[in-house]
Amino acid sequence: MARCYTDCLERPLRIFFGVLGHFIGSHPWWFLIAPLVLSAGLGSGFYLLEDRLSNDIEEQFTPVTGPAKTERRYIQDTFPEDGSVFSSLRLSTGGTYGTFIATHERDILTAESLQEILDLDLDVRNMSVETKNRTFQYADLCAQVARGACYSSDILNIINDNARNVELINLTFPWYYGNFGRVPLYTSLGSVSFNKGNWVVKSAEAIQLSYFLLGDNEMASDRWLKGFIALMSNKSMKKIKVSHTTSKSMQWEFEKTPASIVQLFSITYAITILFTILCCWRLDNVRSKIWVGCVGVLSTGLAVLASFGMLLFLGCPFVMTVASCPFMILGIGIDDMFIMISCWQRTQVLDSPPDRLASTYRQAAVSITITSLTDALAFFLGYYSPFGSVRSFCLYAGVSVVFCYLYNITFLGAFLALNGQREAENRHWLICSKISEDLPPGKSGAFGICCVGGNYSRATNEEIDPVSRFFEKFYGPCLTHTWAKGLVFMVYAGYLAGGLYGCFTMEEGLDVRHLALDDSYIIRYYNSQRQHFSEYGQNVMVAVKQPFPYWSEDAQKALCIVDFENLSYVNSTSAWFLSFKQYANAADLKIGSKEGFLRHLPNFLKLNPIFRQDLNYSVGEIRASRFFVQTLNTTTKKETLLGLRKAAEQCTVELLVYHPAFIYYDQYAVITDHTVKTILVAVAVMLFVSLILIPSPVCCLWVAFAVCSVLVGVAGFMALWGVSLDSISAINLIICIGFSVDFSTHISYSFVSSAKCDPNEKAVEALAHSGCPVLQGALSTILGVLVLSVSGSYIFRTFFKIMFLVIVFGLLHGLVFMPVFLTLFAACRKF
Repeated sequence: MARCYTDCLERPLRIFFGVLGHFIGSHPWWFLIAPLVLSAGLGSGFYLLEDRLSNDIEEQFTPVTGPAKTERRYIQDTFPEDGSVFSSLRLSTGGTYGTFIATHERDILTAESLQEILDLDLDVRNMSVETKNRTFQYADLCAQVARGACYSSDILNIINDNARNVELINLTFPWYYGNFGRVPLYTSLGSVSFNKGNWVVKSAEAIQLSYFLLGDNEMASDRWLKGFIALMSNKSMKKIKVSHTTSKSMQWEFEKTPASIVQLFSITYAITILFTILCCWRLDNVRSKIWVGCVGVLSTGLAVLASFGMLLFLGCPFVMTVASCPFMILGIGIDDMFIMISCWQRTQVLDSPPDRLASTYRQAAVSITITSLTDALAFFLGYYSPFGSVRSFCLYAGVSVVFCYLYNITFLGAFLALNGQREAENRHWLICSKISEDLPPGKSGAFGICCVGGNYSRATNEEIDPVSRFFEKFYGPCLTHTWAKGLVFMVYAGYLAGGLYGCFTMEEGLDVRHLALDDSYIIRYYNSQRQHFSEYGQNVMVAVKQPFPYWSEDAQKALCIVDFENLSYVNSTSAWFLSFKQYANAADLKIGSKEGFLRHLPNFLKLNPIFRQDLNYSVGEIRASRFFVQTLNTTTKKETLLGLRKAAEQCTVELLVYHPAFIYYDQYAVITDHTVKTILVAVAVMLFVSLILIPSPVCCLWVAFAVCSVLVGVAGFMALWGVSLDSISAINLIICIGFSVDFSTHISYSFVSSAKCDPNEKAVEALAHSGCPVLQGALSTILGVLVLSVSGSYIFRTFFKIMFLVIVFGLLHGLVFMPVFLTLFAACRKF
């Protein structure tokens, strides 16, 4: 049998950690007090938390270097907005606005329903807000369309603010042709039905009205938007239902998320402390390690306090996603604590506390080092994500893992040594007084339960752990039977099939409404919008980035308008030069030459000032221009974005496509590729670290296999659970690498460290040594994140779902699949 056991680095590390453990065990108070002082000092960085908060949705949840941001800068520089002639179509950003959707179960185009809408519209326009001793109404802040007139929704202009007029007008859909020219009625009416044989509207279930503000007075605009929200929230309607939002609502609602989890965070720590107490409690009043469990939780809390405080001192932005980091670090820290306790229990009871701690470190420290190092490296690699929210999370998580590791080695180890001194003196775990090992004559059984302890195995001189004995005597032998191995392979095949199926059904991208709490008013608005206004998509700008001879009809074909309109998700095109052509034909003007075109253009722009914003024009030359294509929601956002950009790139004319929503759509173009690359690099780094520290190359490959297997399962089943691949779930997939390494590494390291010769015996011993702490660590993590399942925030519910899958599948691999797979390769045998 080939020798593949290498310990060139693992052996020196074991010696080093043995020396370190003995030193900490000999001077425990120094290593107990120093972390407390350090945490108190660094924790003061939380005073800077408010200044470091960075929860701008665009900044944190869209690609930092997304093409749409460059395109927006070009649009803003080339086509500056004209404040005197407002056009929502030509905004380079979403604008500043309040909007509401009024719905009716049957038909909202009745005089009664429209009158109620008009009354609500009047309330909005008459609403007053105060700021800096000034009173503002909509007329004072509104975006002006012409001659001081405020922006008003098209449907109100069509009926001339008179509900009865709707009975006298034939509304045609999707375009209405009236005194105002061609009007896009699909932006105002939703869920429309038609008269038989034509496009005349018979009924509609929804009307949307918007109120755009100029936005130059931000304080007054914000006050008005908040007044709009308050008005809509408190308004009671008779015939119709109303949902509403504003341009700032998503940001304001997103900022409410931290307060929603403060109570959950407290519950989590309470549950975790209770669980660790139960796991560390023993019937033996001396060997009970309740205080060690409590200090293990405290150690993790101190690590989070110190790491977060340090990064806040260094000016690192604190994003909402970071708030889920303590839940994860708690699981990692508790897992390491259980490993250390398990190794302590296998040391010689009669040895001195420093010797026992040295022996504990020789057994546990390398395993903990592997998992902590791979966890930290995985997070630091995630820092290179194009999403600010992922970068912030990974930075805080990576530094927290480092502090958690250091605190477990020092702070927790020191307390373990102090607890060992108490055990060596046979003192009670609670009152610390010396007690008898055996029940004194004449004492009752109740006395023995409360006041007797210090028992241990005389055969091995080790503490007695009934759970480890269960893994050694029952579970391990059962799992290594031939029939059990066959069953394990069948279960694994089913697991893998389900995971792969889910991977192929996964959706991409973050739905912006998920950033708000479930009970937010904007959720109702987005639901109404999706139900009634989902047919038509964005009206996308197509910028011509070069001078172009518009006077030539043959040249106009080079603009690729036909190519755009041939796309299945493009409905129509609107352009200034098409309107100019209609104007020229009506007035019998000759614009077929450059001279005639440029001579008549100024008068056309004077009559239609809105088109001035579509031209970068100076006397004698059109340096740049733009037109618009209307999209349909017949395909995914990713296909729409990439398809339009591809059509623009393939055109012989230099074109650029842009819409403010593309800032968010850019995530669809990068999220999958970047996530896959990050995961592959992290797995490669994990494999490299494992090859160095685990003294068996074959078993390292099995660890890498387990990590990839868990990733496939988590990615697949999270898709089946309704979780899309976005910047939030990408964070959790990076976490997945760390936790799956934890479970597999502890079992693999125990397997290759076993002195047994038979692979089945090695697997049984590995389960006896690591099965109990792995199980305890998994359960503590699940309990730690369980309360997040009832969170009203999509961010934290997603964190729970993926963490739950990671722990369950990681535990399944660690305690079921890996022990069986390792027995198949006896090349991992240690000589």
